[in-house]
Amino acid sequence: MKKDIHPENYRLVVFRDVSCDESFLGKSCAPSKENVQWEDGSEYPLIKLEISNKSHPFFTGKMKFVDTAGRIDKFNKKFGKFNDKLDASIKPEEEKEEEEAPAAEA
Repeated sequence: MKKDIHPENYRLVVFRDVSCDESFLGKSCAPSKENVQWEDGSEYPLIKLEISNKSHPFFTGKMKFVDTAGRIDKFNKKFGKFNDKLDASIKPEEEKEEEEAPAAEA
């Protein structure tokens, strides 16, 4: 194992799963701008998670659609214009093929 590549500043932090509002205490060196008071009365840095073992379908046995940040809408908004351009460029070719096919049969 390589020496001096792992961080030394691990500390206790609270991880909060925002999809089901569950929290747990663990160690991390990830930066955090927020703090939260834990059950023992101490204040710890807060790291928000979108999914954890409390909300993941593998662990819960329930299928659940998680779209916390509107990712599908963001994707469609960002790349939808390319789909429109693609449709516009394909349609004339399809129409040409349809026009040529009846002429070939006759």
